[in-house]
Order: sequence, then structure tokens, then C-alpha cells
Amino acid sequence: MALKSFIEVHPDSHFPIQNLPYGVFKPEPASPARPGVAIGDYVLDLSVVASAGLFDGPVLKNSCDSFLQPDLNKFLALGRPAWKEARATLQKLLSATEPALRDNAALRQKALVPLSKVEMLVPISIGDYTDFFSSMHHAKNCGTIFRGPENPIPANWFHLPIAYHGRASSIVISGTDIVRPRGQGHPAGNSPPYFGPSLKLDFELEMAAVVGPGNELGKPVDVNEAADHIFGLVLLNDWSARDIQAWEYVPLGPFLGKSFGTTVSPWIVTLDALEPFACDAPKQNPPPLPYLAEKISKNYDISLEVQIKPAGQENSSVVTRSNFNHLYWTLTQQLAHHTINGCNLRPGDLLGTGTISGPEPQSYGCLLELTWNGQKPLSLNGTTRKFLEDGDEVIFSGYSKGNGYNVGFGTCSGKIIPPP
Repeated sequence: MALKSFIEVHPDSHFPIQNLPYGVFKPEPASPARPGVAIGDYVLDLSVVASAGLFDGPVLKNSCDSFLQPDLNKFLALGRPAWKEARATLQKLLSATEPALRDNAALRQKALVPLSKVEMLVPISIGDYTDFFSSMHHAKNCGTIFRGPENPIPANWFHLPIAYHGRASSIVISGTDIVRPRGQGHPAGNSPPYFGPSLKLDFELEMAAVVGPGNELGKPVDVNEAADHIFGLVLLNDWSARDIQAWEYVPLGPFLGKSFGTTVSPWIVTLDALEPFACDAPKQNPPPLPYLAEKISKNYDISLEVQIKPAGQENSSVVTRSNFNHLYWTLTQQLAHHTINGCNLRPGDLLGTGTISGPEPQSYGCLLELTWNGQKPLSLNGTTRKFLEDGDEVIFSGYSKGNGYNVGFGTCSGKIIPPP
């Protein structure tokens, strides 16, 4: 019999009992932040559940103060046994057949808060943020645009998951406005470089892995054990100023073109919730070096969509439909490669996948590709865009389709505002 919650959950909801994603919220503006899980139109306050002594399994009964923290880092550090126990406890507690919460009106009133009333926060304290470049279609398109079609993907790309170290301090929660960055762009002719507001502001459709237990400095993580170091996934928009990026990135890679803002969705969907949607990763050719060779190489079937709501318009337009399963390098390969030199990851670190583009033009994951660097403007409800304009709002969504339910991520949105 299918698992069913005593809380009514709409069939289109992203948050049925099969999901139970983790976030951090404030029930009132003056309240301290606390962890919760989403269920239907509610958030279950885990600080209330913990204080009521309901996390009574062997792992969590001595560690339930991890749900009395302003972020999820302490819980992430406990590792997979604690995550599995918490999931089993919460699914039982919320199930239609379990009376402990269902029949306790006072506890229910305290523990279940309408999602419409809460303020969501970045759910983790992010010490470090790394952004990978793991979609072959994206790499090929970008290389073709900037270097021509003869050799679009550099030779090293097929041997290692390329990445750059991003800026953790400018990662913001969904719904936060993004200020258009200023910086330098390519000089025209013999003139000095352009300086001013970015003229080629873009979104990047990504997801990001949230690191659980880290590794000691000098001790790499085995690729076949890397999944135990990944708690779950969020939607991620790594906003990009393409003109700033193009002028600065040789020889050391992205800097000011990326560090002005990165938006994350509020809910972390666990790998356990995504397991029913695991699928084979693409065959890698040439075969990866032994430290990246996995016994089981898998992606997840997660449908992704991008909408743009142009400034001054009521309606948004879908500009991209892609899927997480288009990634060439897997999450576990990304994490193993990150640590192979001895680099120590820590709980709450964020590993972006890079832009997730599919093979078809309508599945490209950024405006750079969708408009081919501005050469083919997009049509949006009677207006056109080469790149983002002030007042434009970008909304990501993502979900996996189960049998009669969705396991979803909600939305990840941000609106562009002009520089001061």
C-alpha cells in the first residue's frame, strides 16, 4: 500500500510524504531560525518534534539537539545513518496510520506551520562553494560560441570534472533581488575596456549537492563511497555577467562575472527521496581514470524548467525544459575529484553542477546558449530578450514524477534590479 500522510497533500504538490525535504525557516519575523521539513502546504517544525522526544531512535536520541540549531550543519555532519533514521521517523509520524501527531491537537498546532506564513532562509551555513562544468552539451555550445566549432570542448574536459571556486558569501535564498553587477568588458578597437553595468546578464540552470560529512585534510573520498558524503540537492541559479566573464576569465577563470550573486532554493531534497528516480549516467568515453571509475554510475531523472517574467508583465514564459540526467560527470565523481588532491570538504559545503543543458535548443540552460550570445533574440509574450533586463524575474522549478506523486524542489527565483 502506498505511503499516505494524515495531512491532505494535493497530487500536484512537490512535497508529499515521499519527499520530506529539509529547510530552515522562521515562523514569525522575530522568531529564531529552526529546521523543518515540507509536507503539503505546511512545514513541520523539527525543533518541536525534537523537544517532544519523538526522535527516539538509536542514532538521534542522543543527537536531537541537531534540530535545535539555526542551520542544518550539525544534522548533516551526523551522516547517512542519522539521515535514514530521521526520514523513517518522520514518515511514520506523518503517516495516516500513526496517532502520535495526528491525534494530538496541541502538538499538531505547535508543530505544523502553514508554508504561506513562514520566512525561508538559506538552510545551511556554507563554508565553501564550488561550481563544476559537468554538462557536455553546455560545454560544447559555450566552446562553439567562444572558440568556434572546430575544437569546442578542451581535451581535459573528458578526463576530469572541471570546476572553479565560487564565492559562498553571495549565495542568497530564493526570492532575493539580484543587483546588476558593474565591471569591465572587452575593449572596442583601441579604446580602453568598457566599464559600467553588465550588458549581458544571464541565468544558469544548475543544481547543487549539499555536502554531509566531510573528509580529513589529505584523505580523499573514494568515488564508490562518495554518495555517503552527499545529503541532497537544491536548485541553483549561478547568475553570470557574460561580458565581465569573457574579459576576465583568461587565464584564471571566473571571478567578478560570477561572484555577485548565486540563488538557491530553500528545500534540500535528500538522495534517499530521489533514489526511486535514479537512472544510468551517460557512457563516458574515454573511460575515466581509475579514481573516477564507478561501480555504479548514476544520475537522477529530474525535470527542470526555467521561466522568465519580463519587467512590467503579469505572465511568465517558459524558456527552457531540461533534465538533470543530461549531466556527463556524476555528483559522486565531482565530489571524489574535488578531494583527490587531499582537499577537505566540510558539512554544508555546496557543489554546483554547472549549467544543465540538453541536446535540443529548447533544453539549453542559459541565455548565452538560448540566444547564441545575443544573435537570436528570444520572444517572450510579445517582447524580446537577448540577455536579462532590469525588472526581469527568473524562476526555476524541478521535480521527479512518481506513481501518483511528485518529489519536487519548489522554486528558485530572483529579480534583477539596477545598480545603486
